Amino acid sequence: MSDVDRSALQAVYRYALDQGLEEGFARSAVGPATGLPEEVVTAAVEELLAMGLLLGLAAGRLRAVAPGEAVSGVITPLERELRARRAAVEDTRAAIMSFLPLYERGQVARERKNAFEVLTDLAAVRVAIADLTARARVEILTAQPGGARGEGVLAEASPRDLAALRRGVRMRVLYQHTARFSRGTGEYVDRVTGLGAQVRTLDDQFSRLLVFDDETAVISLPGDPLGAAVVRETTVVAFIRETYERLWLAAEPFSTPGAPGGEISATIRQAIMRLLMEGMTDNSIAVRLGMSVRTCRRHVAEIMVELGAQSRFQAGYLLAVQNRQEGAR
Repeated sequence: MSDVDRSALQAVYRYALDQGLEEGFARSAVGPATGLPEEVVTAAVEELLAMGLLLGLAAGRLRAVAPGEAVSGVITPLERELRARRAAVEDTRAAIMSFLPLYERGQVARERKNAFEVLTDLAAVRVAIADLTARARVEILTAQPGGARGEGVLAEASPRDLAALRRGVRMRVLYQHTARFSRGTGEYVDRVTGLGAQVRTLDDQFSRLLVFDDETAVISLPGDPLGAAVVRETTVVAFIRETYERLWLAAEPFSTPGAPGGEISATIRQAIMRLLMEGMTDNSIAVRLGMSVRTCRRHVAEIMVELGAQSRFQAGYLLAVQNRQEGAR
């Protein structure tokens, strides 16, 4: 419809009807008969012609057309065109979708190709983790061994993790017990748990890994602390997720020394004693438990004094004897 006033259209059409459906009338007679300005009459006549309610005759005359006849003359061709367009749409859709089997076969190959991606550059690993964190929708699982986390790592991780939590992403974080004695790590934990994250710790070493929405995992590379592998193969991601769940069930809720759960220091001590019995060196124990070698040596020295041992070998032996005696009770 145009901007012609509806009352003007009705006035012109009423006049046309008064002149009969056969005889017709002269366009010049409409204005004087209806009292409408000539420009309004001209616009109304053009609109009624377009609607099929007026029909042009010879010598510039016009006649009224019944609405039912107008619908048949105007709408039917439009409907025919619409049906033709719909048929063209379906034909085009069928032509495009005929390529779907080819795409799906290629998709399998592409997924296999992209199922594993090895990154040997630390900057690339950080970019990948930042991107996956930003795109996470449901849940992020993190396992970070090694005890206290560096200030630079926490400064980088904190903003992106807080952003994920604020948009409703669930988050679980797993550390080693020794992380509890790090002020920076404790402050980070306070921030993320304040937004709903869960944090637990374990005494023993575990692999560094992250799982995003059960779709993608990032795992550390053996012997390359700066690299990582990005895994998108669903069965492998599911296995990594299951491994994480087992670690999580064995872990204890994070708490700082002096708070409930501060007895973790005793748990760490027991772990050192266990590894000492296995004959591990101070360096190996320190790496295993995520502590500095200096701290580990201090704990070992205290244990040796308590046992009255003159050497690490003797300390390991005495601990083994002590363990057997306690087991026999």
